[in-house]
Amino acid sequence: MIIDHVTYTYRRWAGPVLAGFSYQLPDGLTVLLGPNGAGKSTLLKLAAGVLHPNKGAVSLDNVPSTTPAYRRDVGWLPQHVQPMPQLTAHEYVAYVGWLKGMTTREADKQAPMALDRVNLAGQARVKTHRLSGGQLRRLGIAATLVHDSRILLLDEPTAGLDPAQRRDLRTVLTTLARDVRILMSTHDTGDLAEEADHVTVLTSGTITFDGPTSEFLALAPPEVVEGRRAEAAYASVAGAV
Repeated sequence: MIIDHVTYTYRRWAGPVLAGFSYQLPDGLTVLLGPNGAGKSTLLKLAAGVLHPNKGAVSLDNVPSTTPAYRRDVGWLPQHVQPMPQLTAHEYVAYVGWLKGMTTREADKQAPMALDRVNLAGQARVKTHRLSGGQLRRLGIAATLVHDSRILLLDEPTAGLDPAQRRDLRTVLTTLARDVRILMSTHDTGDLAEEADHVTVLTSGTITFDGPTSEFLALAPPEVVEGRRAEAAYASVAGAV
């Protein structure tokens, strides 16, 4: 995925959230760090083709984000996954696949495999409103995978989850990142852990760090204890802005 000199403004009288912004998503799991209001959600919506840039372009293998072909290859999970009480987990995932252009039969066939990839096969017949918060997030990810997405865009997927749920979700993402590129936004350095392959820091619409996790953690002062290195590295980047 390539974001090429993109500018986006929500209102003409307001300043741009992103201006002349360029970015290329690497392989593996990338954590997008940044404070609230940094432009993370806007970036993900542009990358998902939900928003279209005022200037510049977003593409995947030269396929523009304005096309159905692009949106079939890119899955987007917004901050809030709304359950549909009348649907089971299986029906929910199949329904999303149908919305993405799959036939009813194809979506129904692919749904079990998508649920299995996020460890929800055992909840296939459970109504979505009976799923826990962590299960609901994983259901949302399954829905982005049912149409064989090559890229997953996750907006604050761990928000509101307890520590065990966060750990389970990170385990799922680490497994998926072996064959799907993932960009996960967060403002919590605890989501970095050791699982991320890459870190991008966005501050006020500008990338202030972009590189391997090892290089990011190396920004922490040497005297910082191991469990606080991500937090200290982020403070180092934020303090340099």
